[in-house]
Amino acid sequence: MAGDATKALSNDVLWGGGRSPFSISYGKMMMWFFLVSDALTFSGLLVGYGFVRHSTTEAWPIGEEVFRALPWLHGSFPLIYVALMTAILIFSSVTMVLAVEAGHRMDKSGVIKWLFATVIGGAFFVGSQAWEWYHFNHGSGGYITIDNGDRYWVHNDAHDTHDPAHAEGFHLVKALPGHYLLPDTLPGGAEVAPVTGDAAQKLWKEKVVYMAGAPFPWSAHGIEFNEYGPQQYANFFYFITGFHGFHVFSGVVINLIVLIMVMKGIFHRRGHYEMVEKAGLYWHFVDLVWVFVFTFFYLL
Repeated sequence: MAGDATKALSNDVLWGGGRSPFSISYGKMMMWFFLVSDALTFSGLLVGYGFVRHSTTEAWPIGEEVFRALPWLHGSFPLIYVALMTAILIFSSVTMVLAVEAGHRMDKSGVIKWLFATVIGGAFFVGSQAWEWYHFNHGSGGYITIDNGDRYWVHNDAHDTHDPAHAEGFHLVKALPGHYLLPDTLPGGAEVAPVTGDAAQKLWKEKVVYMAGAPFPWSAHGIEFNEYGPQQYANFFYFITGFHGFHVFSGVVINLIVLIMVMKGIFHRRGHYEMVEKAGLYWHFVDLVWVFVFTFFYLL
């Protein structure tokens, strides 16, 4: 009897999904399953980063010292460009919300306008992250350890460490034992005198043998040059920001495809813009993950 009742049901009823048990479509439910699993992956990466950072005995880089450059400008602008990237990515979430809202009203032109703005914001973020990787590779400073154990931070406002002693804005600052950067004042209120000008040049030239047309031999004469601290720092930087950047790039491609479909009127003929909403769920997730990456990797 039960078998006969089952045979009487159509394939749409048996396999179409419907709106049970959470009153959402099959497509949106599967998107939520994917986002939960992806959130666990990012959580594992950030937890691993935190564990390595707090367990290492080496000095850990400071985000505002590493990421302090702006494109085509010289000088120190700590985290300004990263903050701009973050603001634009968050704003793209707002435009995505407006695109979804326009879809609910069956406003095709509104969906096109706001979804296009979302694509532009995402493309800017991906391009900015590519520049940030280039800047990280190129370098803007680091620390050297002299053979007597003294550690100096190499400040280079021109962001060029291929020949730092001849670069504009080059100077050295002596670091305290166990510290990555020298604080403004020593315990007891004594002021710190940075090693700059002729003294810095003299120290550098005495300790480093420069060969014309060749890179500085950082390891010569007991000198160790470390661009950004422990190797794990660069490993996590490339992997975490690269993994997130891949998600943003994927989101831009998905949003662009959906935008083309909207412009062709495919969803308008279907009578709903649910695909825009599903793409929006993915985009909001990508934006939310970046807030955590920005907080834990750049600020803390």
